[in-house]
Amino acid sequence: MNPVPNVALSDGNSIPQIGFGVWQVPDDECFTAVTSALTIGYRSIDTAAIYGNEVGTGRAIAAAGVPRDELFVTTKLWNSADRPWTRDRVLAEFDTSLDRLGLDYVDLYLIHWPRPMREDYRTIWQAFTELQADGRARSIGVSNFQPAQLRTIIADTGVAPVINQIEVHPDFAQAELRAVHKELGIVTEAWSPLGQGRGLLDDPTLTRIALERDRTAAQVVLRWHLQIGNVAIPKSVTPHRIRQNLEIFDFELDAAEIEAIEALDTANRLGGDPATFDVG
Repeated sequence: MNPVPNVALSDGNSIPQIGFGVWQVPDDECFTAVTSALTIGYRSIDTAAIYGNEVGTGRAIAAAGVPRDELFVTTKLWNSADRPWTRDRVLAEFDTSLDRLGLDYVDLYLIHWPRPMREDYRTIWQAFTELQADGRARSIGVSNFQPAQLRTIIADTGVAPVINQIEVHPDFAQAELRAVHKELGIVTEAWSPLGQGRGLLDDPTLTRIALERDRTAAQVVLRWHLQIGNVAIPKSVTPHRIRQNLEIFDFELDAAEIEAIEALDTANRLGGDPATFDVG
């Protein structure tokens, strides 16, 4: 299997372009799923406090025997509305995630949602810069942020997030936001890169390309992500699909195929709208 290429981050670190996501994987199943992914060759694992599976993820990492410096581990702050997000609260929440993972540091720590109606993302980001300065979060970024919030935290601190993890797939390509990311030196990381199994992979355009390429529709979509520069974190608990999602480095889509996939964009979200979504 070809090695996964790395994408350079603006702080000098780098992230594998394909990672393994564990959203909606129960903690008691996460050990097996992450173990399978690491055995197959994934080196980037993406979890979050709200997923409730940091413990299982950490157990798998500890048992895998992969040197820590070969892994890229991401988790996220669930900045819910049930508490005031002061600096001390943020640092304590990070410590809790680190304890659950059983790690001394994470490679990437993300603010899970901007919650712009509250604006406490600004205080949170200030605390994140401290975590990076301490070396306990090697890189810091955000998730679901829109241009206004990105520009605000950069203006506040002079520190840009290295990544904005957002919903991106052929049905919701987010070309305008990706262009802002490029302007600001931010990497686009796609959550739900395969459209959450809600029919995207049955699209006639994708199934035609997959048939012509002797690939699966999921492999075609993931190859599209790679070629437009996204980092992607597909999720599966099925070992053969986990493997297939990584077997995408020995072919390329041509310009006509990329154009056909781009034409699938409906601008319809599957997840919450960051402008209005508040975290309970």
